Amino acid sequence: MTELSFACLDVSPEHYAIAPTLLFKLKIGAATEDKVRAIALRCQIRVEPSRRGYTDKEGDRLLELFGGRERWGDSLNPFQFANTSTVVPSFTGSTEVSISVPCSYDMEVTAGRYFHALEDGEVPFILLFSGTIFGDGKQGMWIEQVPWHAECRYRMPVAQWREMMDIHFPGSGWLRMRRDTIDALAEFRAARALPTWDDAVIAVLDAARERTAEGKS
Repeated sequence: MTELSFACLDVSPEHYAIAPTLLFKLKIGAATEDKVRAIALRCQIRVEPSRRGYTDKEGDRLLELFGGRERWGDSLNPFQFANTSTVVPSFTGSTEVSISVPCSYDMEVTAGRYFHALEDGEVPFILLFSGTIFGDGKQGMWIEQVPWHAECRYRMPVAQWREMMDIHFPGSGWLRMRRDTIDALAEFRAARALPTWDDAVIAVLDAARERTAEGKS
């Protein structure tokens, strides 16, 4: 069986994508003198949250995902970030290829909430590979499966994620609401001639704070 080696060299935002996208730059090596005609490569990308530390503020933001710190020994498990595939072109020895991973800032999605909670530091990724290798040897064409243990790790700076999102949604995030909630907020905004949705939400929060303060007095 052909032994493949994988390394993630870099992760960077795709500046000209129509939606938030990360580019994972991979180096693939083949321990064979044969020519690799192509690899139909599949890649599963996971986040390993236990492989980094968190500030108190980050821990508070992660409460909904992982519970309190007393539970993190059991709850800080790897979670799915993306599944993607690509065709690696012909090479001998080694080659470099980039895979595109579309990203979401939806706060209902685990990855969106996790990344939003991080202030600094790095995101620990693990990349798990599978697929089919097509090669040419002295005895003709051969086909093998990518070894089941093929994987690599990469620690992406949180700043890369923020840069990517700021390209498409500068200084913004996404929240999903029910239609009736949106209708009620729209009526609230129109009745007060508030120029933006941010202004409407801030006005609702200010009113709630005032009622809370009155209740305590």
